[in-house]
Amino acid sequence: MTNQQIIQQTKDYVEKQFSGEGTGHDWWHMYRVWKLAKHITSKESKADMFVVELGALLHDIADWKFNDGDMEAGPKAAHKWLESLGVNEDIIQAVEDIIRNVSFKGAQVKQNMNSLEGQIVSDADKLDAVGAIGIARTFAYGGAHDTPIYDPNIKPVNHKTFEEYKNSKSHTINHFYEKLLLLKDKLYTQTARDIATHRHEFMQQYLDEFYKEWDGEL
Repeated sequence: MTNQQIIQQTKDYVEKQFSGEGTGHDWWHMYRVWKLAKHITSKESKADMFVVELGALLHDIADWKFNDGDMEAGPKAAHKWLESLGVNEDIIQAVEDIIRNVSFKGAQVKQNMNSLEGQIVSDADKLDAVGAIGIARTFAYGGAHDTPIYDPNIKPVNHKTFEEYKNSKSHTINHFYEKLLLLKDKLYTQTARDIATHRHEFMQQYLDEFYKEWDGEL
């Protein structure tokens, strides 16, 4: 089986598994991350495109948020799928490492993505969490988990550990301050940072408008 055939089968598999998902972690999220990752890779020519594409397509195959906090659910699911396609073990391990380390784990938690391929997938994933799409996904996720839109009495928390972040209960607007507005400064590649600039500003403008409307301003 050629690399392109493996990519196509993986794309079809992920699309089938996640079409219609309603929390913002659907097939179209994975599609956008895949496209963004390929774009960044075209600018970062030393990266292995095959590893990047597989990592992007499979990065949320079994997200810890939907698997009782199990950080190994995703790597295990990806390993099983790629092994069934006869993918080389070194490639599988590289993809597993991407999935294991791609998630944001808290404001003060150090990122641990060492490979260029992983950094590219991480950047692509973070880019899809900011801007207009990021706003839409945030409220989709909040609605799916019965999270209030906003409570001015509950302030954002600067999480020091993954456990704090994973177990926090708040409102959706706080998620902007606890994650989304922090992502621009956590990107690895210049290509991603350039894209993030406008998206970050758009989120700030959105929040300014939100607070005006919340306070009943005309």
